[in-house]
Amino acid sequence: PALRRLSHSLLARYQKGTRPVRDWRTTTNVAIDLMVYAILSVDEKNQVLTTYIWYRQHWTDEFLQWDPARFDNLTQISLPVESIWVPDILINEFVDVGKSPHVPYVYVSHHGEVQNLKPIQVMTACSLDIYNFPFDVQNCSLTFTSWLHHIRDINLSLWRQPELVKFDRSVFMNQGEWELLYVLSCFQEFSVKSSDSYAEMKFYVVIRRRPLFYTVSLLLPSIFLMVMDIVGFYLPPHSGERVSFKITLLLGYSVFLIIVSDTLPATAVGTPLIGTYFVVCMALLVISLTETILIVRLVHKQDLQPHVPEWMKRLLLERATVLLCIRDREKFSQSRMQSLDTPRQVESNDSTAKPTPYACEDPRECGAVGGTRSAVAFAGRTEGSAALQEVLREATAIRQLLEKREEFRDAAREWLQVGYVLDVLLFRVYLAAVLAYSITLGTLWSVWRDA
Repeated sequence: PALRRLSHSLLARYQKGTRPVRDWRTTTNVAIDLMVYAILSVDEKNQVLTTYIWYRQHWTDEFLQWDPARFDNLTQISLPVESIWVPDILINEFVDVGKSPHVPYVYVSHHGEVQNLKPIQVMTACSLDIYNFPFDVQNCSLTFTSWLHHIRDINLSLWRQPELVKFDRSVFMNQGEWELLYVLSCFQEFSVKSSDSYAEMKFYVVIRRRPLFYTVSLLLPSIFLMVMDIVGFYLPPHSGERVSFKITLLLGYSVFLIIVSDTLPATAVGTPLIGTYFVVCMALLVISLTETILIVRLVHKQDLQPHVPEWMKRLLLERATVLLCIRDREKFSQSRMQSLDTPRQVESNDSTAKPTPYACEDPRECGAVGGTRSAVAFAGRTEGSAALQEVLREATAIRQLLEKREEFRDAAREWLQVGYVLDVLLFRVYLAAVLAYSITLGTLWSVWRDA
């Protein structure tokens, strides 16, 4: 048969150990092509990219030529790849041998043109930048070059036009975490010190991560917790519920960070911006809790609390209220004053309602008792003067105690007003910081996503 006769004719005296040229000064031109089939994995920690590509080589073998008329017009034949010369073109970024299927044959035309087509699982080293995670774009290079032959022996070229290679997604499996943007190609020569030059063909595989999963599982829960922290400021500052609420939020955010720590990429060269975002959110929650503790401590009534300094009154109760447009401060302070004055009113009502030991209902009885009392008092005036002085001293002490209690209540009212104004001021500063931080991150991530 023609195939057997042609195969025996081509390989009978073929020497696969030498470059297939009749003149040693002739350069073997190898045209290569690449199509990305799938992005298998991106290992940020070890800086390794695993891809599956379809790789093609094309060169001319001067010892594999024949006349088709002698072999039943046969113009193409497949030969075992182990039986002919194959260029030693490797990928410089190789870090491990992938699980690539073995293709045992190559196509040879009657002009001596050899086509070697094979799929390759490529595990290459790549400098992965995860600062923009999860909106990151990675650019990894695949450098094809002859490991031994310099450019005078083997030269490289591109099989197709660079524009066709750049946007070719015909075989790409576009269902994973990464999407292929484009593949750039570039030819260059390089030399080591003063040695001969070598030909290189570089392919830059540019891929982008799909951020939807990470946005739903990482960003939205953190945003919801921060919104709840802001809503917690509307709890009354003089109640203890705000402190327990914010402590619960802080504990919940800590558990959230522990859960998502395995999802974030880890490298030894840098930290992604989203990690910094989580740390800043945690710091904002701590600052919010600290502010709440300060306000609760400020407005809490204590017996030995001094009066508010005059400079603080002018700064917070006069200027700050106008600046913050606080209109219900008087209403709030009056309600607080009424709540503080309730025990005092109860004591005064009890004192007025309690009858004296000398009270009587009948006026005639009061007159009789009064006459008798005046006689007795005249007789015991000397003995009663000492008891009267004792009663006066006790009344004076009670009056001083009530005045001091009223002074303490006035101080508590003043500190309550200061705490209320300071709470509004710190809340607005905190809200401005959170909004500025959110707008900055949102702008950066929007720019990276649309880039």
